Amino acid sequence: MNKEIMSRVVKKRQADPKVVQYVWAAIEVIRNQKQIANMDRISKYLSRVFGMHPKETARQLSLAVKDGLVVETLTVGCKGSKAGIEQEGYWLPGDEMEPKAEGSKEWETESHDWYCFECHLPGDVLTCDNCFRVYHLKCLSEDNKPRDGGSHWQCVACRGSKKKNLNKQEMSKYLRFIIQRMKERAVDLNKKGKDTKHPMYKRLIHTALDVTNIHENLSEGKYKSFEEFKADVQLIVHNTAILYGVHSDQAEIARLLFSDTCHELNELLLCKNCFYLSNARPDNWFCYPCSPSHDLVWAKMKGFGYWPAKVLQREDNQVDVRFFGHQHQRAWIPSDNIQDIKVSVQQLQVKRSNGWKKACEELEVYQRFLREGRFWKTKMDDGSQPQHHQQSRQQQQQQQQEEQEEEEEEEESRGRAERLERTDEAESSISSTSNEQVRHLKGSQEPKAKKSRRTQMVELKEEASDPEPEMEAVSSSQEIPVSSAPQQPEKLSVSTQTKKASGGSPRTLHRGTQTNTDGACQNMCHEKYTKVFNDVKEMMKADNKRETERVVREALEKVRFDD
Repeated sequence: MNKEIMSRVVKKRQADPKVVQYVWAAIEVIRNQKQIANMDRISKYLSRVFGMHPKETARQLSLAVKDGLVVETLTVGCKGSKAGIEQEGYWLPGDEMEPKAEGSKEWETESHDWYCFECHLPGDVLTCDNCFRVYHLKCLSEDNKPRDGGSHWQCVACRGSKKKNLNKQEMSKYLRFIIQRMKERAVDLNKKGKDTKHPMYKRLIHTALDVTNIHENLSEGKYKSFEEFKADVQLIVHNTAILYGVHSDQAEIARLLFSDTCHELNELLLCKNCFYLSNARPDNWFCYPCSPSHDLVWAKMKGFGYWPAKVLQREDNQVDVRFFGHQHQRAWIPSDNIQDIKVSVQQLQVKRSNGWKKACEELEVYQRFLREGRFWKTKMDDGSQPQHHQQSRQQQQQQQQEEQEEEEEEEESRGRAERLERTDEAESSISSTSNEQVRHLKGSQEPKAKKSRRTQMVELKEEASDPEPEMEAVSSSQEIPVSSAPQQPEKLSVSTQTKKASGGSPRTLHRGTQTNTDGACQNMCHEKYTKVFNDVKEMMKADNKRETERVVREALEKVRFDD
């Protein structure tokens, strides 16, 4: 190997970070037992708990001392047969008696990582001149190795970050979907995680990073290219492998997270419009043509008939297509099983199932959008949609809201009708006129539909917040019936609810007035509500009287007519 290249290699840490954590655990357990953590006790602990050979323990312990991750001191025994005798002991860095021990503070001033960014293991490494990453020479491909010892060398991550893909807004627009899925997948990564905020782990992790930090960086517009984003996701794999071990389950989860992220970035580079629409999922999202538009074909999978599809990419004799239809599945189809969309269905001899018909209907919508030039613009804001789509959505929302209001009005009228019937029975004056009052009540509800939408929403909210009858706001000794048939008392009851909104429900207000020491205020409120509901009662009686007279008059006229 070239001597100039070897001159760039730097000696970093030599101890395995996973074994170092084993040693830390052994020292902590032994010292909690008020014993000196010497070689013998540490070796026995690691052999019993982790199955390590004593020779490997001694080798790794000596390397950890050289790396400054474990401190070796002489300690005088205070009990047992070795009381008063100096013994060799090991301490956690920061807990030693001599704070200026060798390598105790070197880790805080390091500008580069201590472990290879590719294999996550210690050893002699090559440092990047642009970032904190380091690599073993054996872990680098021939194209990425430095050519000589004096040239400026950049790692793979730094070389890729020079390519600017999109502006900050577009980066945030597309990558937020990937980060959302990363958060879902990272849940398993942190289920049985270690306390990474522990001071000891800062001696192993040079640059701490998680999915939340990546999301913050994206929100702040720190990513200029997809390679920078990918490098940060790979840093999560690097830190996880250091803490849990290269072959641990946690490291495997982190690798799957990185692999999925790379796959989604490739999908994004393949077609930005398809990536955005497949994640945002607006109405008819698969029917919007991209720019440039994808080729339309009939594709045939093994065991199935020809199906309409879009061509996403071609490689050799294989075609990557996405089918029209319910699930919009992807597949690589041999070129021999691809036919142009202009080929007639009769020649293809397709079995026209319901799914096939729906796929063809979606194909027709796509072709209509393509003829009309109805493309989805990639430079839209995150929440924006085409104007015609917004109008249709607004119309649907308006219709749903109107239907909901009609249902609420019907429920309200039914509830008031039931209360009216109970009131008529309590009065026991005219029981035969209850149906007429119900019809009169429904007739009084019709003009409400002509009110403005805002007035309706206010009244609905007020009535929903206080479904109790208004008579509960008066003294419990009074029995005043409630009827919503007269329109004027209806408005009065709403106004009283509005005034009482800050004080709670009518029941709560009545209890509060009972316990109030101000007698004058209590009498005033009592008189006010009594007068209102007495007026309601009188109006109801007058209506009932008029209705009775009308019924009697019609009966008399009928009798006269019969005579």
